[in-house]
Amino acid sequence: MKKYVALGLLVILIIWGIYDTTANKGNKTAGNAGAPAPNPTTATTTVGLDVGNLAPDFQLQTVDGQTIKLSTLRGKKVILNFWATWCPPCKLEVPEIEKFYTANKDKGIEVLAVDLTKTEKSLEDVPAFIKTYGITYPVLLDTKVEIADLYQAYSIPTTYILDSQGVIRRKVVGPMTYRSMTQMLKGVK
Repeated sequence: MKKYVALGLLVILIIWGIYDTTANKGNKTAGNAGAPAPNPTTATTTVGLDVGNLAPDFQLQTVDGQTIKLSTLRGKKVILNFWATWCPPCKLEVPEIEKFYTANKDKGIEVLAVDLTKTEKSLEDVPAFIKTYGITYPVLLDTKVEIADLYQAYSIPTTYILDSQGVIRRKVVGPMTYRSMTQMLKGVK
């Protein structure tokens, strides 16, 4: 029975991801992963979720109690990934993100994984998942799912690609691969 429930949830997540991506296809918003990024030399002061907006700042704690504030990562490109341990597509992309992070962390690229902690069965699931999957990038705990709501991460995984100035260059709904991350970060300064 659990297998069928998990399969049903996976199908729903995939359908929602496809709907969300295609429903926004004509818009030049953060929901359109294929939208061309605005000129990276153009400074923006508009905070928002559209491509070309400055990403909303936030501060969360990691599993090991460190506090990370998004704006302190300016100067680095950031992959901001919203996920949960129970999410099958998230489980598929975690090894890809880890592989990408390991290969690129010394090249000015940072990964921040924001766990939707309130949706977890137990807080202990997160460190166990990190250990099982060998995650070395920072995992932040969104205990009230406020940051996921702020970033409209209603379907997970949802990922924002930020340039070194903290400007949103892409939004991706659904799992990413090493290759897709490499392609998305080409040309992002």
